[in-house]
Amino acid sequence: MARLRAMRLAKDAMDRDWADPDLDLDAVAAYAGYSRYHFVRAFKAAYGESPGQYLARRRIERAEELLRSAGLSVTEICMAVGFTSLGTFSARFKKQTGTSPSDYRRRHVRRAAAMIPGCYAMLFTGGFKERQHPAPQDEPKGAPEERNNGEAPARPL
Repeated sequence: MARLRAMRLAKDAMDRDWADPDLDLDAVAAYAGYSRYHFVRAFKAAYGESPGQYLARRRIERAEELLRSAGLSVTEICMAVGFTSLGTFSARFKKQTGTSPSDYRRRHVRRAAAMIPGCYAMLFTGGFKERQHPAPQDEPKGAPEERNNGEAPARPL
């Protein structure tokens, strides 16, 4: 029972962090408390597929959903679901669905609701990475810098 619970924790981590391209076997195995090699054997015994196969299948399922409903390019979807190579994504997609991502979109786009704008889809899938802002520079003493916030300038009454 403890072994199945450990596998469930690792599987939950993959389901939660599926879009992270840096999600690796060592990190997932750590959730289960196993070495990477023992984890692969235990996961396959519990679920019938390797952790890599499971994660790729989940990513392709998410890609199918985005291809049907989001106004993103195939490359943007590839990156949004956690693949780092368009070639690998396309090959795995075709192996799992029997068709290329572009053909899949052409066949299924009419069955979905209205297309979601790409910017919203990227926001939802975490495709926008947080920018690191440079450290603020020391401002010179004296009058504060006047900044335009986009509003009309104040007029004297």
